[in-house]
Amino acid sequence: MPLRETLSNYWYAFQQELFPRLEMEFGPLSGRYGLFVAVLEFVRLEILLPSMSSLPGRPPQDRAALARAFIAKAVFDIPTTRALIERLRVDQTLQRLCGFSSACRLPSEATFSRGFAEFADSALVSRLHEALVTRTMKGHLVGHISRDATAIAGREKPLPKVPGARRTKRQRGRPRKGEQRPKEPTRLQRQLAMTLPQMLDELPKPCDVGVRTNAKGAFEKWVGYKLHVDAADGGVPVSCILTSASLHDSQAAIPLARLTAGRVNNLYDLMDAAYDAEEIRAYSRNLGHVPIIDFNPRGSGGRGEAIKREATARRALGYVFPEQRRYHERTTVERVYARLKEEFGGRHVRVRGHAKVLCHLMLGILALAVSQLMHLLPPL
Repeated sequence: MPLRETLSNYWYAFQQELFPRLEMEFGPLSGRYGLFVAVLEFVRLEILLPSMSSLPGRPPQDRAALARAFIAKAVFDIPTTRALIERLRVDQTLQRLCGFSSACRLPSEATFSRGFAEFADSALVSRLHEALVTRTMKGHLVGHISRDATAIAGREKPLPKVPGARRTKRQRGRPRKGEQRPKEPTRLQRQLAMTLPQMLDELPKPCDVGVRTNAKGAFEKWVGYKLHVDAADGGVPVSCILTSASLHDSQAAIPLARLTAGRVNNLYDLMDAAYDAEEIRAYSRNLGHVPIIDFNPRGSGGRGEAIKREATARRALGYVFPEQRRYHERTTVERVYARLKEEFGGRHVRVRGHAKVLCHLMLGILALAVSQLMHLLPPL
């Protein structure tokens, strides 16, 4: 079934059944309220949440209502849990959409925090996002996957550097004639022979210090993490990995490609010059994709100036390769990051630890994915 037809079924259910019933009870649901209802309908989080009604002891707070509240926190871009509780106390429409019966029965801030910790430990939001992408895009052909990473500022102390295992001591000086000294394989070379869980386990995850060069050529430093995203055409985030801020973008390319290949079928992999490595190109080709990666003058063996002169000559003649036109589609992932940080809580990271930071960001990614899927719906 084509993607537009799949989304049309959702849109018909929204327009003909869901929204009329809700508007009869709550009044018109426009703007962020409509998006929030669409997220709940697309995601169906009750499927992955265990039922706790039959457990012995004091019954816990409804975890489904807490999960809906945290989704609302991302959709409405509410910075803190305390502000979310205050919003639920005064906004009866949002309160009832989340599943709370009355303001006087809202859980405490500590209960919200415990529920969020449970969601983070169980990777609930990541599993919801994977189920959403698989249900809506599995079997559909995607033209381009745009891959990039962005800085995520944290509010915790960076982990002190731990000296790694010492390398095998080598004899100093030049090797003797005919002597072959073994070279340690790089992480990219090791990843080619690893399974996906092994690759993800090897990536560093603690909070640390990252440094990058911005668009103006100046160095920027931040404490926190780095979010790696694969975005499909239309700005739909397909897969995400959160690593330490100091990790180079290219080190997460192969596991990210493996994650994406298990969820969607695409033709082209678009990456900037940070991913200019033969191992990444080879892995993309092995997946049946066409890698389009910008040229990195570093490590070019002196060919950088010649390539620049050739590019200048092509521009003077007005000649553009088809790959260059396709490469311009890579800005899709930049727009994903912009919306995540400006509209869905990407700048309001108040939690600590890799699991909780990932859960917070994935709530925004989940809302953003549904928002972009709604943009792909056919017009009325």
